Amino acid sequence: MSVIELPKNYDAAATEPGIYQRWLDSGFFNPEACIEAGVTKADAKPFTIMMPPPNVTGILHMGHAMMLTLEDVMIRYARMRGYRTLWLPGTDHAAIATQARVEKDIYKKEGKSRHDLGREEFLRRVEQFAKESHETIGAQIKVMGASCDWSREAFTLDEKRNLAVRTMFKRMYDDGLIYRGNRIVNWDPKGQTVISDDELVYTEQKGKFYTFKYGPFNIGTARPETKFGDKYVVMHPDDKRYAEYLHGQKLQVEWINGIIEATIIKDPVIDMEFGTGVMTITPWHSREDFALAEKYKLDKEQIIDTYGKLLPVAGEFSGMKINEAREKIVEKLQAKGLLVSIDENYINRVATAERTGGTIEPQIMLQWFVDVNKKIPGRNKSLKELMREPIADNRIRIIPEHWSKTYFHWIDNLHDWCISRQIWYGHRIPVWYRGEEVHVGEEPTDAGPSSAEASASKWTQDPDTLDTWFSSGLWTFSTLGWPATTEDLKLYHPTDVLETGYEILFFWVARMILMSGYALEQIPFHTVYLHGTVRDAQGRKMSKSLGNGIDPIDIAAKFGADAGRMALVVGNTPGTDSRISEDKIRAYKYFANKLWNIARFVLMSVSEEQVKEFSSTPPTPATDADKKILLMLNATISSVTDNLDRHVIHEAANQVYQFTWKELADVYLEASKEQLTDESLKQSTSHMLIWCLTNTLKLVHPFAPFVTEELWGRLFGSSPASVLMIQRWPTTTP
Repeated sequence: MSVIELPKNYDAAATEPGIYQRWLDSGFFNPEACIEAGVTKADAKPFTIMMPPPNVTGILHMGHAMMLTLEDVMIRYARMRGYRTLWLPGTDHAAIATQARVEKDIYKKEGKSRHDLGREEFLRRVEQFAKESHETIGAQIKVMGASCDWSREAFTLDEKRNLAVRTMFKRMYDDGLIYRGNRIVNWDPKGQTVISDDELVYTEQKGKFYTFKYGPFNIGTARPETKFGDKYVVMHPDDKRYAEYLHGQKLQVEWINGIIEATIIKDPVIDMEFGTGVMTITPWHSREDFALAEKYKLDKEQIIDTYGKLLPVAGEFSGMKINEAREKIVEKLQAKGLLVSIDENYINRVATAERTGGTIEPQIMLQWFVDVNKKIPGRNKSLKELMREPIADNRIRIIPEHWSKTYFHWIDNLHDWCISRQIWYGHRIPVWYRGEEVHVGEEPTDAGPSSAEASASKWTQDPDTLDTWFSSGLWTFSTLGWPATTEDLKLYHPTDVLETGYEILFFWVARMILMSGYALEQIPFHTVYLHGTVRDAQGRKMSKSLGNGIDPIDIAAKFGADAGRMALVVGNTPGTDSRISEDKIRAYKYFANKLWNIARFVLMSVSEEQVKEFSSTPPTPATDADKKILLMLNATISSVTDNLDRHVIHEAANQVYQFTWKELADVYLEASKEQLTDESLKQSTSHMLIWCLTNTLKLVHPFAPFVTEELWGRLFGSSPASVLMIQRWPTTTP
């Protein structure tokens, strides 16, 4: 009788790289390879996940590890259930973040800006950085055990995705859904680009709130530096305090730089209960004021330039930065007797740029926009409706469900989407100009006259790039070959699950619904699974400045990737922030060791021949202990299967953990020791041990794939056809 021997201890760091290479060599991350090998039926139902592409701005952190683990659990489970399983990996060029990172590095090392280098040289350096970062990210993804199809890997800025972006832009432009116009946008003076509403970070800052005399009225503001152009005073038409004033009435009032003519505007937008019920408006530097100005066709005048300095309209304050000028302007108004009061304890909610930290200055600028309210030609629906309907009619399910309300609130308050960015890295806007002519789509072949004198007649491309989320919005179908109608696109779209962090529900999820609904008239996915933020042991968000980040590669080297994976998913409910620490990860290293020791005990008690014989047929219980463990195994298989079908991953992981450690190791293995000494029970006990071990390895595999694959290989060999990742998911027995 031959016995399979296991080393006394499991060495995760030495084992895991070889296991991943074994999976790669098998080819079974590719669904077609599974079909060719006969392990998946040709007509099997597809199960597809598009990996949220990590930004090529550096290395992955434990938040990415959470995403990779959850998706790998879903994919490995679906593969073992016999689905035609595709998990497509990729990376995101993350235009603003990547450019900002490289610009910062260049300035730190060389004291140069991108303008010093020129567009071509700067982009070469950004692309080199992105390539190096991509290689690091790829290594980290593999270390975590991600069973994704590397043969289909995509990059949001590669040529195939570039074609998709250009095609989408032109289609939306031709349908009148993309337009260029002067509208108010979020300008980042520090980053020197427009950013979207979703990229704003609001911070509460203690400041001052000023009340000034404006003719017969008292008006309040936290930003006196914007008031040079205020020549409209607005009040509610039903406010009896100001019944004597008429809409359109003109008044002469003393103001910062002398007497101006003010016009009365009566509009119900005013809150009569706030302050004095009267306000002046600054249409160039406030979204709400801009809307009023548009409604009544009022003049708009720029007060602050794109570098955060006052323009000549500010008189003697021209050229000053905002913070430098503010108190001087107040002093001047006070000297004129126009200062009424100052509230020293005013808490102001200030919008800042997520990537640069710069204070946002609303500006009216000529930019490119997506019109979310205009009806799509021939469909009588707007893009906003395309985003709302699939969630409202439950064609797309959001987990956890309460995020649906937040989603609807965002949709209902959605403005036109500004998609142009004043940066160099990214998808350049596919629009060319020649005099008054505009060409959209592919680069025009008619280059115009070649003589130097006629150079003004040549086509020039728009210098701006597109918002990263425009290209990311195409991710579920651009990765499958769109705009061509490929077999992949027909087979794997719509995808099944979009798993991502709740913080990009609006950045990305909503825009994928928009793009897929517009281009394909399909939903992009059936389920949105939102995970929370991974924080450190003290509950702090991980960041470089705090030095509390955890690199998945370090975790794998120290504790094993399986330990990190289990620590991330056990007890971690969807949409809820979680804490991770080395102590927590270390606890799950013990789980991998426990599983190893279970297998070692079983294999010391049975023969190699019995492993092959007893693993494929259910055992017949001979003792009460046998009956109980078989009952518990069946209950665990049933419950874990149900939870994984419903994406209740945290509970499924906990059930697998509890069964393995308590029911199998602590209870049945102890009982089996005595049974194995009884010749009449030895055969049936060996059968039960092998059955429990092999089914437990299958149950644990999606959560801890490395140690389970290593043990499976010890039992059945390491040929491609025998790898655990393609074995069938366990079923209950009578």
